[in-house]
Amino acid sequence: MLSYPFMQNAYMAGTLIAIISGIMGVFVIARNMSFLTHTLSEIGFAGAAFGIFMGWQPLNGMLLFTTISSIGVGELGAKSSRRENSITAISALAIGLGILFLSLADSNASYATGILFGSVIGISRANVVQMMILSVSVLVVVMVIYRYLKFDSFDPVGAQVKGLWTRTLSVVFLVLLAFSVSVAAQIVGSLLIFILLTLPAAAAKYFAHTVGKMINVAVAFSLVGVWLGLYLSYITNWPVSFFIAVIEVIFYFSALVYQRVRA
Repeated sequence: MLSYPFMQNAYMAGTLIAIISGIMGVFVIARNMSFLTHTLSEIGFAGAAFGIFMGWQPLNGMLLFTTISSIGVGELGAKSSRRENSITAISALAIGLGILFLSLADSNASYATGILFGSVIGISRANVVQMMILSVSVLVVVMVIYRYLKFDSFDPVGAQVKGLWTRTLSVVFLVLLAFSVSVAAQIVGSLLIFILLTLPAAAAKYFAHTVGKMINVAVAFSLVGVWLGLYLSYITNWPVSFFIAVIEVIFYFSALVYQRVRA
C-alpha cells in the first residue's frame, strides 16, 4: 500500500491534518466554537470553488476565503448574539458563492465531489509540502500564544479581569482555525471538516482533565481515525471521509459510555 506515491502523500498529509485538528479542536470545544467550524467548512467550499474558477489550486482559494471570513467574524462578533447572526449570514453567502463558482468553472462532477468530500488520490507531493508549511506555521503560533490562549479559552472571565488581550487572541485563533480548516479539507473534504475539529477533542475531555492531556488524547484519536480511515479506504475503495466519520463517532460515543460507567 505504501509503495504507491499517492498513498505516501495521503498518509503524510493525514498525519499533519490529524495533529493540527487534535490541537486546535481542544480550543474549539473550550471556546464553544463548534458551530463556527461548520460555517468555515462551507466557506472553504466556496473558496475551493473560487480557486478552481480562477485556475488556482483549491487550497489557495480556501485559504483566502476562510482567512478573510474568520477575521470578519472576529471583528463583527464582539457580542455573542451578533456573532451568531454574522456567522449565519456569512455561511449563507458562502454556500451561494460556492455553487455559483462551480457552475461557472469548467470542471467535472468528480472534481467537485473531491472538494466536498475529500480525495486521497488528489494529494500531490507539492500539496503535502504546502500543508506542512501551513501546519508548522499554525503549531509555532500556538506554541507562542499557548499560555494566553489556554487562559482565555478555559477561563474567559478571569482573562478579562487580568486585562488579557482577549479580542486580539480571538482574531488570531480564528485565523489559525481558518488555516486548520483549509489543511484538513484536503483529506475529509470541505463539508466534513468539523468531524476532525470537534469529535476527537469532544471525546478527549471525558478521558483527560488537564489541557495538555486533552490535547494528547485528541491528537491520538485523530491519528487513529485518519490512519485507519485511509487504510480502510484503500482496501474497500470507499470514501476516506466516511471511515473517518464513523471512527470518530465511535470514539465519541465510547467516551460518553465511559463517562456514564464511571459516574
